[in-house]
Amino acid sequence: MKWIKKGLIHAPSRREPWGVSHAQLPVVDVLDHQRWRIYFGTRDEENRTVTTFIEVSAEDPTQVLKVHDRPVMGLGERGCFDDSGVMPSWIVDHAGRKLLYYIGWNRGVSVPYRNAVGLAVSDDGGETFRRVGKGPIVGRSCTEPHFCGASCVLLDGAIWRMWYLSCIRWIVCDGKPEPIYDIKYAESQDGIEWHVPGTVAVALNGPDEGGLTRPSVIKDGSLYRMWYSRRKARDYRTNPANSYRIGYAESHDGITFERKDDLAGIDVSESGWDSEMITYAHVFDHGGRRHMIYNGNGFGRTGIGYAVLGGC
Repeated sequence: MKWIKKGLIHAPSRREPWGVSHAQLPVVDVLDHQRWRIYFGTRDEENRTVTTFIEVSAEDPTQVLKVHDRPVMGLGERGCFDDSGVMPSWIVDHAGRKLLYYIGWNRGVSVPYRNAVGLAVSDDGGETFRRVGKGPIVGRSCTEPHFCGASCVLLDGAIWRMWYLSCIRWIVCDGKPEPIYDIKYAESQDGIEWHVPGTVAVALNGPDEGGLTRPSVIKDGSLYRMWYSRRKARDYRTNPANSYRIGYAESHDGITFERKDDLAGIDVSESGWDSEMITYAHVFDHGGRRHMIYNGNGFGRTGIGYAVLGGC
């Protein structure tokens, strides 16, 4: 399994006051045979995030056809879980609507931030979204005491499956709190109310590893394939050797995954926009090929790139 990099699709620019930096956590919605819509989170000068999108050619994703001129969803109500940011995580077409699972976050005191999983729906083809409620659908609880984050959601037969980031503790590095998280699994009957038992889907690989996030799952027959981002526990923000890389795992039941990171098939480049970090990949199939959209350096600061699976 080898991914062939095709280059940078979109680099963020200071076009609007709500989007001065970053194109983070790209999520692809295949509109038709000609167009992909890529939702992503972008930041304002206060580092708050909102969600917007671009549209690109499915034949050549480096051809940007449209840059949306406004957020599809703004910040949440003051005091709510998403009053400091809304970032896309996954999108599902269901019953004539688009369901956007997103990461809502707000600032903390003893820790810098808290995340939770929110849900918004669109009745206009994804041009705008409205929240299903002011609170998260998966958030802090007895089984999730710290926070939850980036999720992948698939309707698998009659069962809705979710794989999501789960913060299991905070550590202090150089006097600053840093989160430690793995990937857990949840189920639902309707995609809104979730049973969250705290089941670990992908476990951390020893004490040196600090973060597993942004699961992206494809079901091939009876085999569930997951790509995700992995990093070290310490010094991952400034040391490229400890920063995010793409991992890979497989499962036969969709619940417990076996890590096979050596089969991920993609790594940082020798130089350029993704030479320090490669992260937040969304893997999907279209036109008989398997595609990957991902972020590079700076957690999306340098933009969104594209790769295709070799031989596919």
